[in-house]
Amino acid sequence: MTASHVALPFPPPPREIRRAFEQLRQAEDAGLEPAGLRLLDRPWDPATCSAHLRTRLWPWLDDVAAWLNHSYGWQTTQAIPSCWPAHPHLVHELAVLACLRATAADAAAPHALEEWHRYALPAFHARLAERLGIGCPPGRHTDWPARSWAAEYTSPQATAARRALFDGDLGATSTGHAREAAGGQ
Repeated sequence: MTASHVALPFPPPPREIRRAFEQLRQAEDAGLEPAGLRLLDRPWDPATCSAHLRTRLWPWLDDVAAWLNHSYGWQTTQAIPSCWPAHPHLVHELAVLACLRATAADAAAPHALEEWHRYALPAFHARLAERLGIGCPPGRHTDWPARSWAAEYTSPQATAARRALFDGDLGATSTGHAREAAGGQ
């Protein structure tokens, strides 16, 4: 991106992503049940997309991140770091923001784009600052600070302890219901 442009155009979604948007719109117009919609690629939720679509999604999101940094990244807390794919929260957030911007740009009137500027973009920047701050300065990726907490949460010991609490609650609930059915004795 060159600094000589006053307003750079938003990176257009690749044809495959536009096709996914259109398939979802057609399915929704046809009254497809929400369970059926889950079978279609949803570019705003990369985990739902086929590998074929993700090969088009990643470069587009990278272009969108560069565009956002150039067009809206005035403060360091508003800049998307180059290591954004290593931050799952940014992957999810950026995909939603990019899809909202793409669909807003296709609207026949400016209202959707104004809402993107008023709500989606500031909320994205607020969450970016809250979750990352300036945690990844240029060229220095900061690893996940809560990694040890997540590892402990999924450990066999912690999982077994939670299951024991759940089982105890269910046993107490069924005993309580049996007492109620017997007349509160």
